[in-house]
Amino acid sequence: MKTFNSSLELDTEQGINLHDIMPDIKQMIVASGINNGFVTVTSQHTTTAVTINENESRLIEDVKLFLTKLVPPQDRYLHNDIALRDCPPDEPENAHSHLAAMLLGGSEVFSLLDGKPVLGQYQSVMLIELDGPRRRKVNIQIIGE
Repeated sequence: MKTFNSSLELDTEQGINLHDIMPDIKQMIVASGINNGFVTVTSQHTTTAVTINENESRLIEDVKLFLTKLVPPQDRYLHNDIALRDCPPDEPENAHSHLAAMLLGGSEVFSLLDGKPVLGQYQSVMLIELDGPRRRKVNIQIIGE
C-alpha cells in the first residue's frame, strides 16, 4: 500500500464562499500514481468546512443564505466577547463561523477506482469558507495501490 500526501493553499473572499477544489484533487490523484484506494480531504482551519456537493451557482447562493439563516452572524455568542478571552486584540467576532463549520464537517473521504474518483456525475469536493477573506490550507491524502 502506498500513501501520497499533499496540500492545497488558496485565498478566499469575504464572508461565506464555496471553492470547487476537485480540479486540484484530480491533479494530485494523477501525481500520486495511485489507482485504487481512498482520498481524504481535510481542512486545516476551524472556520472552514469540506463537503461533497454540486458546483452550481444558484445552489451556492442557496447554501450561503441557508447558513446565514441557520447560524446568524449578528446573534450574540459568548465566543465573540473578545475582551473576556485570552486572544489577540484583532481577533474577529466569528463564533457563527465556528458553529457552521462544526455542523458541516472538516473532512470528506471518497473512493478511488481505476485512477478516477468514485463520485456522482454532479458531485465535486468543495471547500466552504465561513470567515473570509483568508489564506486557507487543505490537506489531501491518497492511500491505495
